[in-house]
Amino acid sequence: MNHAAVDRPAVEFGHVEHVPVHFDDLDAMGILHNARYAVLLERALTPYWTARGIAFQNGPHSPPDVFHAVREFSITYRAPITGTGPVAVHFWLEHFGTTSARYGFEFRSVDGGTRYADGTRSIVRLDPASMRPTGWTEAARAVAATLLRPAPLPA
Repeated sequence: MNHAAVDRPAVEFGHVEHVPVHFDDLDAMGILHNARYAVLLERALTPYWTARGIAFQNGPHSPPDVFHAVREFSITYRAPITGTGPVAVHFWLEHFGTTSARYGFEFRSVDGGTRYADGTRSIVRLDPASMRPTGWTEAARAVAATLLRPAPLPA
């Protein structure tokens, strides 16, 4: 689902992507199933990176930075998402290291007024041959720089 930038709440860092919740994402009570949050986060991240040239296309000929694995996913549910329609996913990078990265994220109503969930997702870039951690490319570092959350000011 693609919405004009004016439809997205203004954020100080990171990016907001609207993703649709479909009927088959709901559980028997009509709320977004807990396991679908990870999928919706992936659906928010993918267009951001794809628009900047980092996308899984053409199999092994894809940019090497798309070959990564989720190391950890942590989420706290604040309010249920009830029913279908768009949800705003605000995401940013809290850390972008030599071989790993840690995202922060929030699921919010499209108007930004309701926070449904928040958490973190850590990934590790892998070498396809050895399946061992390996460094990010300069292209990925350039995209990551657009998502980094500014460090808090000292107290």
